[in-house]
Amino acid sequence: GYDVLDPSGKVTIRWDVMQDNGATQDVRLWIFNYQLYRHVDYPGWKLSWTWPGDEVIWNMWGAEAMEQGNCSAIKGQQLPHCCEKEPVIIDLLPGTPYNKQVANCCKGGVLSSLTQDPDNSVAAFQMNVGVSSSNGSMAAGIPANFTLGLPGYTCGPPVEVAPTKFTEDHGRRRTQALATWNVSCSYSQFLGSPAPMCCVSLSAFYNDTIVRCPTCSCGCEGAVGQTCVKPGELPAVLQLLHNEAPQPAVKCTRHMCPIKVHWHVKTNYKEYWRVKITITNLNFAQNYSQWNLVVSHPNLKSVTQVFSFNYKPLDVHGNFNDTGVFYGLQHYNEMLLQSGINGSVQSEFLLHKDPQLFTFKEGWAFPRRISFNGDECVMAPPDEYPRLPNSGQVKAPASCCIILFSCLLLTLLI
Repeated sequence: GYDVLDPSGKVTIRWDVMQDNGATQDVRLWIFNYQLYRHVDYPGWKLSWTWPGDEVIWNMWGAEAMEQGNCSAIKGQQLPHCCEKEPVIIDLLPGTPYNKQVANCCKGGVLSSLTQDPDNSVAAFQMNVGVSSSNGSMAAGIPANFTLGLPGYTCGPPVEVAPTKFTEDHGRRRTQALATWNVSCSYSQFLGSPAPMCCVSLSAFYNDTIVRCPTCSCGCEGAVGQTCVKPGELPAVLQLLHNEAPQPAVKCTRHMCPIKVHWHVKTNYKEYWRVKITITNLNFAQNYSQWNLVVSHPNLKSVTQVFSFNYKPLDVHGNFNDTGVFYGLQHYNEMLLQSGINGSVQSEFLLHKDPQLFTFKEGWAFPRRISFNGDECVMAPPDEYPRLPNSGQVKAPASCCIILFSCLLLTLLI
């Protein structure tokens, strides 16, 4: 799960014991997305764990249990919430009544990345935890086997850390939790999806060749188990499940990727050069909200202007700035719509030429690496990149003419 472009990126679950009531505890749970560019999209996180004993959740604010089991009665009361050994908790939706909310709750399970919207990269909810034993004197234990319910994420064991300190009443009062445990969760693209989800095509003003996405980048059309929507046809009626991501309905292509990124070297000026990026959604079943594109190129430190995307450099390697994040403008193109007429977003950006780092020769005008929403895209091998015309071939006919003329002149003199 290690990412060289985001070495500290992880999702952290924090378990804060806020108050001990004897037979029950007030617990506040937090989910922090510390990843620079990978976010959690709809349908969102589904937090789950395994209780060490016969603990149960008495009440909950800011979230709810997906399934409520047949709860046993404690002191003649029926438990209102989750009594399962392995609960599954989901976030409430925006617009939840205030008496059911807590701070940072009710975002539908969506977590933004730190780069795009750090204020919405955290989620929280609160619950009252007890035990279902008859005497009610046993304290609730710390769960194990945490999962986020997100493909590709793996969580470690809880680790006790220093109790969390809080600032309240507009900074005039400081409190702290009774005890705190952290759980770290990392992401692996290999575990997240069985095949890549995007590919990159390339072109340039100085070459008529368009390097298309490699064949079978994300799958092979006609292969066993591969289904797609043929051009000109509409997808079948999609069955949307509650709290589940829709199954992809991808347009039939030679690469079979839901997302295609096209990089075009558009213009060459004396001191600058211009690139156009187009992102096309070929999935009929999904909109991509808060999408982002991470690009690695040695000349990115000289980005001068970006016209219709946001751009932020990723300074993860100190002064060696060769990677940046492109993402949409709010209320304009932060949503990449389903496949169709409006199923693409594009922008142009201007870069200053750095003779020590940049040249059009040998394909240097093209990126080294591109990822979409944190998943690396498939690119053509570098020897297929559009190249400048070979100047040696242009000079060769003139050289041959000079040699032939010299031989002819020598013959006449003899």
